[in-house]
Amino acid sequence: MDLQNKVAIITGASSGIGAAIAADLDQAGMKLVLTARSQQKLADLAAQLGNAVVVPGEITDPDLPQQLLDTAINKFGQLDVVINNAGIMHMMAIEDADVDALCTMIRVNFEAIVRMSYTVLPHFKQQGSGFIVNMSSVSGLKTGVMTGVYDGTKHAVEAFTDSIRMELAGSGVSVATIEPGAVATDLYKSWRERGQKGYDELVPNPLQSKDVARCVRFILEQPAGVMVPRLFVVPATSPV
Repeated sequence: MDLQNKVAIITGASSGIGAAIAADLDQAGMKLVLTARSQQKLADLAAQLGNAVVVPGEITDPDLPQQLLDTAINKFGQLDVVINNAGIMHMMAIEDADVDALCTMIRVNFEAIVRMSYTVLPHFKQQGSGFIVNMSSVSGLKTGVMTGVYDGTKHAVEAFTDSIRMELAGSGVSVATIEPGAVATDLYKSWRERGQKGYDELVPNPLQSKDVARCVRFILEQPAGVMVPRLFVVPATSPV
């Protein structure tokens, strides 16, 4: 895909990987629709970019996907790419698990991707082109202690993405996942609040958000006859 003047929606765009993706795709000449909870952070980011609009909201709001699609069409006249990046991560032992928090994580990490995908895919199929990139994780390929629910959401993302990728084969619409290892972001905030170290503190020289952003652009810019359905990227020091 030639990214110049193409239009992308990015969820979870206000910081970390989402903000880095926005900056990289902006450099490639894309027009952006950015969403996250913090209106101020989104506004600050958009002010640094060439052509971006912001739509603050809760990613679990059932009405948000249609609002994002409508914004892209009304503002820029088209939509070409969706980056489903929003996500949270809780690590909890059975004895002190906050079930409501874990179920919210399921909604943010998986349900929101399903809603966003099924909202934009009819539009993509009708125009005969489009690309969805779903942010997965190394946790979508393995499991760990006390991260079972998080791992489950990422396994679900992998299965869902594979299924719709196969369904869309030959339609001109592509779907892929990116599976990062430890990235130095606020993803592990809830761990630190519980006095636990995040993976980014346990792995020397973790990935930076811009490393993952480069992966997104790499997938999008492949020639028309090439499809990279998943990209697994970890720090060079990672034992995974």
